[in-house]
Amino acid sequence: MLIYAVYLALALFSAAILLCLYRLMVGPDIVDRILALDTMAINLIAVIVLTGILMRSNVLFEAALLIALMGFVSTVALTRYLLRGDLIE
Repeated sequence: MLIYAVYLALALFSAAILLCLYRLMVGPDIVDRILALDTMAINLIAVIVLTGILMRSNVLFEAALLIALMGFVSTVALTRYLLRGDLIE
């Protein structure tokens, strides 16, 4: 039963990534595009974790942590650039 739930979750998260990709390309504002990029990173982390569950591999969980860190830093950097116009004070 767990296998079916993981496959269903993978399909739904993949659909969510595609919808975020659409918002990233078509987004009416730069803020919407940054939010779509951050949401895509979160969904990608979920897909990697679910793949790690299917493959029973611990390496993918470490990769998910690295992608989470990069997603957070990139969101903060883009937001700071929008607010202040520079990244380094």
